[in-house]
Amino acid sequence: MKHTMMLALLLPTCLSMLGSLAVEGGPVASSIPVDDYALYDQVVTKKFLTSDTQLVVLERMTVSRLLPNQEGPTTIVLFQEQSYFNGKLPPDLVQDFVGANHEPSRLEGRFQFGVRYRFVSGNTIEEPEVTLALPVKSGRAIPAQASPVLDRLAFSRAGRTLRDDQALLYVENTRPDGTGAGFLVWFRRQRRAWVIFDTEVVWTVRSQEVGDGPLLAP
Repeated sequence: MKHTMMLALLLPTCLSMLGSLAVEGGPVASSIPVDDYALYDQVVTKKFLTSDTQLVVLERMTVSRLLPNQEGPTTIVLFQEQSYFNGKLPPDLVQDFVGANHEPSRLEGRFQFGVRYRFVSGNTIEEPEVTLALPVKSGRAIPAQASPVLDRLAFSRAGRTLRDDQALLYVENTRPDGTGAGFLVWFRRQRRAWVIFDTEVVWTVRSQEVGDGPLLAP
């Protein structure tokens, strides 16, 4: 009985401490649905992989903003101001995308795009690499991207319509030389499969050196 009373007294204190830790360390990121990885795989395979790619470097945490200098997470107002896809995105798709990307989430080793990949967290490289046995089924040779290492890609969480017939995600490719680009990718469902319907270039940073090839623009 004495132990029961002690636990009852300690429980509110423990909950209060956990709440304080959550505030100090930031909210705990929710897990990413397994189905979203099929969207990630399709973007990597169709938009970035080449026949020479041997390793893909991925940011471990998703990004919650669309622009490199953006303060805070993405908002519906930003979509309205920028009029992405000429303002044709369904409102419920934009709303779900914004809600899903209120804070970063942790990506897991569920990718199946056919080549080895490695997670990084900022400047910290994680080990080991994830080895995939599946061969690359498709890959277009793009001179500006013809490198054995694709370094690096970062993804947002995916947003979906209420009917789950359309999806939207953001991907950015930042390179060691400081160049890069960010893209919004709009999916539509055809029967049971997701297909890329359209792609919007959100931002680009190009090299000033003469002779550099164009950035990858899906």
